[in-house]
Amino acid sequence: MTPPAVRQASCAMVAEAVAAGSSQVKACAVVGLSARTVQRWQKNVGHVDGRSTRVQQPPNKLTELEHRRMLAIASSPEYGELAPSQIVPRLADQGIYIASESSFYRLFRACGLVRHRHANRPRKARSKPRALHATAPNQLYSWDITYLPTRTIGSHFYLYLFLDLFSRKVVGWQIYDDESSDLAAELMRDICQREAIQPAQVVLHSDNGASMKGATMLATLQSLGVIPSFSRPAVSNDNPYSESMFKTLKYRPGYPAKAFDSLAAARAWVAGFVHWYNNEHRHSAIQFVTPAQRHEGLDGPILLARVNTYRKAKTRHPERWSGAIRNWDRVAIVHLNPEQVLAEQARPRSTRQQRKPAA
Repeated sequence: MTPPAVRQASCAMVAEAVAAGSSQVKACAVVGLSARTVQRWQKNVGHVDGRSTRVQQPPNKLTELEHRRMLAIASSPEYGELAPSQIVPRLADQGIYIASESSFYRLFRACGLVRHRHANRPRKARSKPRALHATAPNQLYSWDITYLPTRTIGSHFYLYLFLDLFSRKVVGWQIYDDESSDLAAELMRDICQREAIQPAQVVLHSDNGASMKGATMLATLQSLGVIPSFSRPAVSNDNPYSESMFKTLKYRPGYPAKAFDSLAAARAWVAGFVHWYNNEHRHSAIQFVTPAQRHEGLDGPILLARVNTYRKAKTRHPERWSGAIRNWDRVAIVHLNPEQVLAEQARPRSTRQQRKPAA
C-alpha cells in the first residue's frame, strides 16, 4: 500500500537512472522494486491503492438488532451474573442460539462490560524489579529463609541468611524454629551494628514472603535507614543470589543425609559451613578469592599477584602460551536484575557462559 507520493518519487528516480544509461531492471532493483511494479505505476502514477480505502465487512457479522438482544439477555435478572460460557449452554437448552461465546465476549469488551467480579483480588501486572548494582561491600544485600529438616515430620527449622552481593560474604545468619518478621528484624539490627551500616547505605533485596514484608521488619528497616527491595511474587529469578546460596549449602559435601536432631545441631553445622564459605571457599564469580578477602578489600592485591605470577611463568616458557595470560581482572561491579545487554557486558569473560550466579 504505497502512497502516491512515494510512487511518483520512485518512478522519477528510475526514469532518471534509465535516462542516464542504466537498465530499468537494475534501476528498479536499487530502489527495491521489480520492473513490472514500476511499469504498472508509470501507467497510473496518481492512482491510489485500492486496499488502503477498502472497508472490509464480514458477511457473517451480527446485526445491530442481534447485538441489542444479546445485551438484553446479558443484563436480565436470569443471566446478569453469568459469564458467556454459562449463558450460551443455557440458551441452547431452551432451543435458542444467538451467537457463540467468543461473540458474546467480543461484544462485552466493546461495551466495557468485562469486569473482575470475584471475591478474590484481580490479577495485577507485575514489573521486573528495578536494576540494582554494587561497587563495594555493604551496598547491596540479599536475604531469604530456607527450610532445614527436623526429626518431626511436617516440622522444620528456619535458616535466615543475609548475603552481601558484592563480596558474596554471609554477613549474618541464624536458625530458629519459627518464621517471624520480628526475628528477621532482630537479626538485621545486629548486622547493621556489626557492619557499621549508615542510613541509606544498604539496599536489602528479598522476595515477598510474610517475614520479608512484615510490619516489624519494614519498621526496623526504616529506623535503620536500610532501603527495601522486593522481587515479583513466585519468581525466584528475581532473587537469584540467595537461591544459589541455598543450593550451595544443601549440596555441600557433609550436609546431613538425615534430618537434624536438634536446633543446636543445625546451628553447629551451618556455623561450620559459613566459616568455610566465607574464609576458605574460592568463589568463581569473584575471580576465585574468598568472600572474606573481597569484603575486606584484599582481592585487588591478590589478583595483581596472580597476574605477576602468570607473567613470570610466560616469560620463562613463552612456548606454552598461544595467546594472552589468564584474565585475573577484578570484578568491579555486581548487578542484580540488570537488563540482558548490561548483564552480558558486566559478566567477566571467564563466567559469561553461566546463566545463574555461582555460589
